[in-house]
Amino acid sequence: MVKPKEELKGEFKSGFVTLIGRSNVGKSALLNTLIGTKIAAVTDKPQTTRNIIHGVLNTAQGQVVFIDTPGIFKDKGNPLSGKLTQRAQDALQGIDIILYVADPTKSLGAEERATLAMVRNLEIPKLLVINKSDLPMKEKVFLDDYLALADQFTAVFELSAEQNRDVQPLRDKVFELLPEGEPNYPPTQLTNMDEKFWISELIREKIFKALRQEVPYTTHVEVENIEEKPDLFVINAIVYTYDSRYKKMIIGKGGRSIKEIGIAARKELEAALNKKIFLQLEVETDRRWEERI
Repeated sequence: MVKPKEELKGEFKSGFVTLIGRSNVGKSALLNTLIGTKIAAVTDKPQTTRNIIHGVLNTAQGQVVFIDTPGIFKDKGNPLSGKLTQRAQDALQGIDIILYVADPTKSLGAEERATLAMVRNLEIPKLLVINKSDLPMKEKVFLDDYLALADQFTAVFELSAEQNRDVQPLRDKVFELLPEGEPNYPPTQLTNMDEKFWISELIREKIFKALRQEVPYTTHVEVENIEEKPDLFVINAIVYTYDSRYKKMIIGKGGRSIKEIGIAARKELEAALNKKIFLQLEVETDRRWEERI
């Protein structure tokens, strides 16, 4: 918990830090590691993040609001990609620092250059974060290409978000660069997400992990109701998808797939909330679900 400013030695730092990068480079994993608890959904598939998610880090030095953004993913045939890219660009306004997250196993193609162009002319500190340092050198084929971008950034960090390796120097640099200011969130609040949205994101993460490549991108989850009883939470949620063929895949033969998704989500919810969970999942078809996000 953050102490009142007058009890702190030195200035109290406060500000907003946006994480940006291509899809599937590890931004959400890095957000969770920086905060020290799971806030954002994490999978190995692109475009898991669809909304602007704030993760709040409180220390004796100050408060940092880390902003997770959708990955930059070029797909002209998919209107959702354009919407998500615009959200990422909007999250670059009115902030104090940029964390540009890169994956050294990926080449500097058109998506990377487009993402670099988004931040190149912003007159604020920009930190290049080369993720996945835990991988063998033979897999980090393009590491030198990213290191060659160093002159475009205030500093460069190599770390592993997944393994929580070499992350503290990045936290230290962020606090060094932040301006003096007052907290933007109460010290007990970890995110801008309400409980329903957080649960829906967790369920959607389990859908991404459980189903084949094309199905997760057709889905959206809404939590309809949360009822707290003395010995458990009762949660009702709806999984929306484009059409009946995807609905059948999500439900699975004999309801097997949706049951597996529900079990995985329930286990993580029980661990996080420290209470028994009764999770009721329904699957419905809605061709216009994209308008909901």
